[in-house]
Amino acid sequence: MLPLLRRKSCTAPALLLALAALFFYRTSTVERPQVRDAQRGQRNKSVMDRRHGVLPLEPEQLHSLLEVYRSKRNCARKAIVLTGQHLASSTEVQLYQRVLREEGYRVDQGRYAKTNSGVRHDGRDDQELSVLICLKGSEKSCLRKMNFAHPQPYQRVNIIPAFVGAFLDMGGVCRFLTDSRLAGVSLPIIPSACAFSRQGTEEIEDWNLLTQPSSLASHGLVAVVNVYVLVTSATPLTAFLHQTGLVKTHLDKNSYATKLLEFFSEKLGHTQGLKAFELMKQVISELLTAAVLTTASSSSPRCPLCFQLMTFTFHYNASVRPVVIKIQTDLHFDSMKNPNLEGQVTKEYVLEDMLRLLFPECRSYDEGPRSTWDATKVKYNGCEWLNGLCLSPEEMHLLLQFHQQLKTSDNFHLLHPRSSHFSDLPHDLIQRFPVAKDDGTGQSLSVVLEQLSLYYTERNRADSSDDPASLRHNKSHSDTSDSDRCVDPHLRQLYTDPPLVLSPAFNPWVKEYRADVLFDTVTIWIRPEPKSAQCHIHLDEHRGPRMANYPVGLGNSRINILVVDESGAEPVVMTIYTLHIFRESRPSLPMFDEYVMCGFVQDCGLMVRPDLPCGLEPIAGPKSSGKPQSTAQPCSSGDETGRWVVPCLSCSDNRTCDWREVTWQPDSCYHPVLEQPLLQTCMMDKKVLFIGDSTNRGIMYYLMERVNTTLEDWDKAHDTIVYHNLNQGRTLISYSYYPQFWLHKSQRPTFQRALQQLLERSRPLENSPQTVLVVGGVQWLSLDHLKTIQKVLEREKLQNIMVVVKSLGMGFHLPVDGIRSLSLSGVQELYGINKKILESAVRLGYEVIDTFSITMGRYKEFLQGRCACHFHEVRRSLTPTVPANRRLQIVRSAGESVSGTSTQLASAQQQELWSQPSSSYHVKGAVNKVYSEILLSRLCVPYAHNGTKRQH
Repeated sequence: MLPLLRRKSCTAPALLLALAALFFYRTSTVERPQVRDAQRGQRNKSVMDRRHGVLPLEPEQLHSLLEVYRSKRNCARKAIVLTGQHLASSTEVQLYQRVLREEGYRVDQGRYAKTNSGVRHDGRDDQELSVLICLKGSEKSCLRKMNFAHPQPYQRVNIIPAFVGAFLDMGGVCRFLTDSRLAGVSLPIIPSACAFSRQGTEEIEDWNLLTQPSSLASHGLVAVVNVYVLVTSATPLTAFLHQTGLVKTHLDKNSYATKLLEFFSEKLGHTQGLKAFELMKQVISELLTAAVLTTASSSSPRCPLCFQLMTFTFHYNASVRPVVIKIQTDLHFDSMKNPNLEGQVTKEYVLEDMLRLLFPECRSYDEGPRSTWDATKVKYNGCEWLNGLCLSPEEMHLLLQFHQQLKTSDNFHLLHPRSSHFSDLPHDLIQRFPVAKDDGTGQSLSVVLEQLSLYYTERNRADSSDDPASLRHNKSHSDTSDSDRCVDPHLRQLYTDPPLVLSPAFNPWVKEYRADVLFDTVTIWIRPEPKSAQCHIHLDEHRGPRMANYPVGLGNSRINILVVDESGAEPVVMTIYTLHIFRESRPSLPMFDEYVMCGFVQDCGLMVRPDLPCGLEPIAGPKSSGKPQSTAQPCSSGDETGRWVVPCLSCSDNRTCDWREVTWQPDSCYHPVLEQPLLQTCMMDKKVLFIGDSTNRGIMYYLMERVNTTLEDWDKAHDTIVYHNLNQGRTLISYSYYPQFWLHKSQRPTFQRALQQLLERSRPLENSPQTVLVVGGVQWLSLDHLKTIQKVLEREKLQNIMVVVKSLGMGFHLPVDGIRSLSLSGVQELYGINKKILESAVRLGYEVIDTFSITMGRYKEFLQGRCACHFHEVRRSLTPTVPANRRLQIVRSAGESVSGTSTQLASAQQQELWSQPSSSYHVKGAVNKVYSEILLSRLCVPYAHNGTKRQH
């Protein structure tokens, strides 16, 4: 069988020529076999010289030679991403694909190593595999392949087999800690740090056990800190620490992401903060060194360029010296408030930084120095001579990789190799492991790596010590302005919770997307991330939130994502992305011959009435119909108790129901549904006045469509509006929006003023039931409003008109940003308030409609709107409109009359609205239809026994 991950070695000729020239200059002799033998004999001495700081080849010269090699590297590369448990559409999979392609890789995708032809290397293409990424769920498959066919020296896999074994849980103890050679070594780690079961309550126990905030918090840092470590090679060990970590002090409820050095400096001051940061790095270095040494002689497959991201969890107990309480061989963000969104965003920033560090962009596509390299091996007897060190191609690649990482580690801090004045433990550990003291080239390479890291550390320290004042002086005002501008107004990624499958797949250059969600998905967290930190994100409007939890109504919802430049005096919208979300209706099966009728009062997901059962229950009566028995009479009020009834194959499984046939059924009566001719007769010479919010407006438009056959005008009116000529000019409808919550409290019209204004706009009014006042909304109505209605009507001598009180309804029960949100106890309290309103309205002689009980059981079936309170939606209809002579005449609050047939319009906006004679609308919403029909049945009680349907 062919090897798992095979690639032929290639090293650039430029470096070898430069090395040869340098070597010739230093020796001024022709290379002879005996010279090479002498140099080999001096290898150990060379290593010892370097231990004492003697490096015949200066670091600057080494740096220059490595730069020459880097510019000639081969770029024809192939990568495979194994998704495992991830969907192909997940943002993490997209991240790997995007970054690797940007860095010049050809990226293929699979699920597991055993089923992927590229990993099996069946020779279907000419490119050999360079990078294998094994995501969550595919690791075991990758490890099995790596154990069976070892990776080649130039191939990279995101798993270090030896580390996976070292940090296994062995009966509650980390495996590497069980090595007898570590006996007596004091490592700052609890033995059970590798236990995978240490989650949830056990983490809380750790916190309570190790932390005593009352006595220690005033004396030092008390916190749990998660840090993210990237091991770029195990042998020799090279590792980096990401600048971002998760921190949680004794004052925090959840962990949050922050820059580690800034966190320590803020909590401990600059000097002590820097010391704590360095000590933390030292502890990680010690533990990694111990793990590497204990697995050096293991049978794990050798993978020189394999890398691994790890999570170290530290506990600080009023000391700058931490204790490691957990080590995980992957990234974890579970302690954040929203790990599925905020945690995923933070994780992907760390992953992208890792990919940029490990896989720098290729700018050259030469064929590679294979022929020159082969000649060199002959010339130098299989060695590449670098100042007295015989480096194999594998070691040369490690050196070049480390050199490149030191150059580009902007968001990473070097962990190992590094010198430290805090501890000599790494050197003590090496003395305990004979394999580490062997005089092979690996140790020679380690010395070169240490010298190279020291060179970059000193250079970075010198750069950071430049005078900050001079830097500020050299920065002009125009530079500052340019740096604040949004010059790349695109999104980096669109994060959602739950994750959405976008169509098309996300691409920063594509501006419009669609996603479908299931019925039970009622909210979606949305967090867009810009490419540039100078660009600001707002949802829906230029002052909208940066991220938000959106309610998702049934059917289509639309969310606009604005990328804004806020560097100027006024914000400028640079780019708009649009996300269309379609939420499916409740899953339904067609009605079968054999079925049972099931009823429900409330959903088990929101127990508004704990005294009543939830969910579907079998109801007594004929199987063939949910209709009341023939002896039932029309209901005498609009608040008769009832339940929702639906045919199902089984009441124990709501997925077996035909939800298209669900109906509202009062317990002992029925609400008549009038045929349209009878309804039109009933509504003749009536004036119906609506005052309330958008839920009342939905009832109004349903009434208009029922009476007039079609709805030719629709408007989200937030003022007072009057519709004339309804029902062939024999019915008038008027509406006033209340409360105007968007105004400051001092500027909002009172309910009394809004009611009086509506009465004035609707005059002349008859003091009889031919005048109807419909009052209500979602949750603003109170007993005081009922008293105000009585007072105003008596003063206006309209005490004999018909008043219909639409009670409270479900809404504001979802945790949505920017608006109030009710808890379960708040919703339960609202039910009690609703009951008192109904009782008081009945005592005053008013008609009532109990919309709370109707919406309670179907609270998930809301339509568009952030309040999750709208159970209606007005959509453009495909049916033709009524003739011109039957179109409505509309009078708005300003007194302006607008006719559908008029050519004299007041504005271009109205011209556009009314110049389309083919426009008509339809009011959708099964729940809104139920309580709207109850309203019509109460308006037309005298007609209830003639020309009506018994059930709707």
